[in-house]
Amino acid sequence: MADVTGPISTLPGARHPKGQMCDQHGDRPAIARIQGETDSMGSEMNDMCQECLDQHIAWKNSPEAAEHRKGTCEWCKNPADDLRDRRDFEEGMSGRIYRVCGACVKRENEELAAEMAEHEDTLDDPPDDDDYDFD
Repeated sequence: MADVTGPISTLPGARHPKGQMCDQHGDRPAIARIQGETDSMGSEMNDMCQECLDQHIAWKNSPEAAEHRKGTCEWCKNPADDLRDRRDFEEGMSGRIYRVCGACVKRENEELAAEMAEHEDTLDDPPDDDDYDFD
């Protein structure tokens, strides 16, 4: 049975340090710890031996997994075949996980990069007296 942890900020599929025994084969050391189901209350960790990890990787590359990536984007509400897990950073690192299309991820990344570039222009500027209230 998978280990359940408390609040965690990573997304399903993230790899974590190992050191456990395999969930399916209790007599084998786990060589990978893969994050599974995740919500704001915590996450499930799946400890896998080499055989189980190979099966997991094969599933991720399978037509069945490709079907799992199809659906409606929770942000733009458009149909997509490249859904992935994503958090809204404004909701915090333990906020809800959304199923989001690649176009929305790209758009958000571009908006964030533009915002960062806008602020980088002013980071090296010395403060003006107008920036402070001396009264």
